[in-house]
This record gives sequence, structure tokens and C-alpha cells, in this order.
Amino acid sequence: MKSILIKDTTREERERIVLESLSCGGGGCENCSACGVYGAGDPLDMYRPYIDGEMEIADITRRFNAKYLNG
Repeated sequence: MKSILIKDTTREERERIVLESLSCGGGGCENCSACGVYGAGDPLDMYRPYIDGEMEIADITRRFNAKYLNG
């Protein structure tokens, strides 16, 4: 498996990683509205710092989990 770290990817690759991981717009999305229910909104907005090369995807996910899933 190829690294998904910012230093090892291009912006285009990071956007594709986010979309494919969440199955957004690729037929895998069941339009469950979970992004909105959990307050994240559009996944591209939530993961924008990763896509823009500012914050690792694991850190964003960890922050989201701490805020919305763990209380």
C-alpha cells in the first residue's frame, strides 16, 4: 500500500484518497447524511486541511472522533 502522508502525495491524490475512502460520489455513498448528522458537513470540507497539505488525515479523523464520537 502506498503511503497517504502529505509528503508522499500530490493534492490531486489526496482529494482522490478522501473521496475513495468515504465512497463519496462513487456509488458507495448511501446518502445516509451521516456527515451532516455528526456535524462534519461536506467530507471535502472536513478533510480540506489534508487535501491542501496542512494536516495529516489521521489527525483530522482523530480530532473528529474526539469531538463527535467520544463525547
